[in-house]
Amino acid sequence: MLGVLFIGVLMGALDIAIVGPALPAIQAGLGVDSRTIAWIFNVYVLFNLIGTPLMAKLSDRFGRRRIYLLDVALFGLGSLVVAVSPTFTVLLVGRAVQAVGSGGIFPVAAAVIGDTYPSEQRGRALGLIGAVFGMAFLIGPVLGGLLLQLSWHWLFLVNLPVAAWLMVAAGRLLPASRPSESAPFDWRGTLSLSLLLAALALAVNHLDSDRLVASLLGAGVLPYLLAAVALLPVFWRLELHAADPLLRPGLVLQRQVMLVSAFALGTGLAETSLVFLPSLAVSALHVDVATASFLLLPVVVLSGIGAPIAGRLLDEFGAKPVIQAGLALTASGLVLFDVTGGSLLLFILAGALTGLGLSSLLGAPLRYVMLEEAGEGERGAAQGALKVFSGSGQLLGGALVGAVAASQGGGAAGYRSALLVIGVITAGLALLSTAMRPRSRAVADGRAGSATSTRPAGD
Repeated sequence: MLGVLFIGVLMGALDIAIVGPALPAIQAGLGVDSRTIAWIFNVYVLFNLIGTPLMAKLSDRFGRRRIYLLDVALFGLGSLVVAVSPTFTVLLVGRAVQAVGSGGIFPVAAAVIGDTYPSEQRGRALGLIGAVFGMAFLIGPVLGGLLLQLSWHWLFLVNLPVAAWLMVAAGRLLPASRPSESAPFDWRGTLSLSLLLAALALAVNHLDSDRLVASLLGAGVLPYLLAAVALLPVFWRLELHAADPLLRPGLVLQRQVMLVSAFALGTGLAETSLVFLPSLAVSALHVDVATASFLLLPVVVLSGIGAPIAGRLLDEFGAKPVIQAGLALTASGLVLFDVTGGSLLLFILAGALTGLGLSSLLGAPLRYVMLEEAGEGERGAAQGALKVFSGSGQLLGGALVGAVAASQGGGAAGYRSALLVIGVITAGLALLSTAMRPRSRAVADGRAGSATSTRPAGD
């Protein structure tokens, strides 16, 4: 069963890693300009954010296996639409369908682990799933380069046999239980949250980091930003009165959940900042673009190696020390980039620390806490909420790094300052992590062989 979940998450993660190299070929094939081609990513991010809480909640309502199969089917269908699209508009429709399906795969996989693994074994399982992302960024560019020798269409067609196999395997191996829930589905909450996330994504995507204040007040950003702010209390009020809320307010207000949500937001910021490392390497180390891309390898390799190790440490010591170490290492690495100067060795060391730190945050530790805090009937929704926070951090991270870099004149000094700011934020979160509760009672009991419940001790 774990293999099925692993392959599903890998399929979704690979799609992100292999699309980038194909952009020039897609742009030439469909005849769009450089600004328009960016919507391949923008549409994906937007609908992925919308699809994540929806699919996660549906898995709580209708069972993990049904929704996992639906997610994989949507991802496969979207891939087919993209591959055969005659126009760029049709391609964007396919990307949206892909994103909705992909948005549910990881949260549902994590919820399945919560349903089927005892507390004292969840860390290892989540750690293996978390290692997928490091693998994807190692395999993705190579696989993308090979498939591009045929045509860019094959980057998406290759998903079809994988999705077909996954549906057969998941239909046989994943649990088929369906909760007995008679309350009506929270469509109003779903719609309000979708509109809120859409407004936030559109506002961030229209930000101009070179003219941050002016763009914030411009017609392309301010209306969407105001809409997102206005929709937040609307969504909260709807959830307070919903019979079966998309996200239970009582869960959100638990101390552990609030802390982990803040860590997820900060992790998203740090993760996105890594996109700018090749630009920093070109400016600071005076290497060519190809060499700069290879300098990301320490980050990727260490994150892939560290994820399963972090999972094992979770089972041994609980989430608090692992999260604290992850935040401290990530902060140290990001701050170190500010003092690397022209030193290649320090640049590699900073990347290794950052990658190792992120491996202790992505995938397992934060999801581990959410599984402990959420009841069986809301594990999917809790995992979906965590993905929304990390996705929001990713959205804001690009804008923040661009704005800080531009304010410092760009170039090496600008990127160093931006990474320093993200590092300071992460260091602040490391201090905040001292407020976490130690290992939950459920895990302690589970290690003694007597636990049957995953509900944590009260605050």
